[in-house]
Amino acid sequence: MDSPRFTRLRFTDEVLATLPFPKRALRIVRGLGSGLTRTPDGRLFAVGDRGPNLKVKLAVETYGMDGVSHAKGSAKIMPALEVGPAIAELRIVGDAVELVRAIPLKGQDGRPLTGLPTPGSANSRMEPALRPDGSPHVPDPGGIDSEGLAVARDGSFWIGEEYGPSLLRVSPDGKVRARWVPHGTEASFAGAPYSVEAVLPRLAAARQVNRGFEAIALSDDGARLHLAFQSPLAHPDQQAHAAAAHVRLWTIDTSAGVLLAQYLYPLDEPTSFRRDSAKEPVQRSDIKVSELLCVGANRLLVLERGSETTKLYLVQLDPTCVLTDEHAVAETRPTVEELSAGGSLDLPVLAKRLLLSTDEHPEVSADLEGMVMLDERTLLLVNDNDFGIEDVGTAFWRIELPQPL
Repeated sequence: MDSPRFTRLRFTDEVLATLPFPKRALRIVRGLGSGLTRTPDGRLFAVGDRGPNLKVKLAVETYGMDGVSHAKGSAKIMPALEVGPAIAELRIVGDAVELVRAIPLKGQDGRPLTGLPTPGSANSRMEPALRPDGSPHVPDPGGIDSEGLAVARDGSFWIGEEYGPSLLRVSPDGKVRARWVPHGTEASFAGAPYSVEAVLPRLAAARQVNRGFEAIALSDDGARLHLAFQSPLAHPDQQAHAAAAHVRLWTIDTSAGVLLAQYLYPLDEPTSFRRDSAKEPVQRSDIKVSELLCVGANRLLVLERGSETTKLYLVQLDPTCVLTDEHAVAETRPTVEELSAGGSLDLPVLAKRLLLSTDEHPEVSADLEGMVMLDERTLLLVNDNDFGIEDVGTAFWRIELPQPL
């Protein structure tokens, strides 16, 4: 086998609700493609994001939710809060994936968490969340947009989250033990039904809206958590985010959230995502890092994507590429993002080696986000189906590599 072999595994989406609207019914299925993880003994887990949410144009034109037509383009319509963030246990049986059980994420009071945005802060904007009639949802200090997933040896989970951005430590039964948030943002989470600890660098709050921690990976010994921002930070402003070509990749200590190392991961040129470019012009801010996997000591597999095109890169965490401490301080100017956007970046950057691109495999689904290693030469990837709001089904792809990782 000289090139990777892709096999789509069978999977049946679970219908959770069907909601009537003027133009057509909204069929909601379980979402579980935001992240994948696997225990040493082979148990497989997935995570869905905040819950079904629609952009204004889709809500109006496809479903006839005319009450939201006045809303700004950044608003999200959230029609079913009862379908919220959850972990799913899965198993592979031959060429099929089966749902074993769903584990809703809960507060310490046992109540399911919502996916509503938190109140936000002066340096951490949020997307407005609306009901289908156009009225606003009240922000929820305990709400989460779960994206990345890692499982620890004791069966507990780490979840990377986009709103804060934050990291959540979650018990095997789905209860949130603690939420780690950036310094200075803790007031936004006052009243959350779990412990909130402001231990992450203040700089994290400069994430672009809805572009927080989507990719996380836990070291084999559980002592370090690798996490990548989904996109360049909006630091000091959104213009820097839009033009920057480097994503910050952090390694933190899992005992206290201390930042151990910061690296720069270089994003590919937007035009190199050929399936995306064939549909419409691709901007720098369209390119994202959506998943990380540890593949040996200090080596990561990085999932970099547009929408249609997904690329997998191998990256060695070279100690000579660790940024100096000043670049972890929010007040440093010019910022990394300004230097990157201006083409004057004179900082060490991680080298990366392309493993595969789905541009060479047009049969493979768009919007791949979750990734896990089944063995040293087999990967499993899954798309984010957005809870079926655009009639997209969940697609699991098994990739058999020509050589072991």
